[in-house]
Amino acid sequence: MSLTTQSRTLPMAIMIYLERSASAKPASAGATFTENAVVIDDGKTYMGETAITAWLAGGAAEFEYTTTQLRTEKDESSTTVVNRVEGNFPGRSVDLNYRFELDAESGLIQALTISI
Repeated sequence: MSLTTQSRTLPMAIMIYLERSASAKPASAGATFTENAVVIDDGKTYMGETAITAWLAGGAAEFEYTTTQLRTEKDESSTTVVNRVEGNFPGRSVDLNYRFELDAESGLIQALTISI
């Protein structure tokens, strides 16, 4: 994924997550989450560092894909990044909403919900 002008305005943890999760070593994106973070993706909930790191590594092993950032939306409690994901998965293309909630003290991701 290449950085766009829009993505450079994102909080650091979100920017790093988006770069690393689309890289050759997606599990390294785990460093952007708080210790007790929660991820909800594809109807499943992943809680804590071990589960989130396994989730990150699992998706990369299953499919090859590219990601294009379409837009961002912010409100008082979250930042949503809408990405177009294209690859060798069923349907071949989908626009996904990544809704991030950050920990106020650390700036790390405390919750991430991925939805269509």
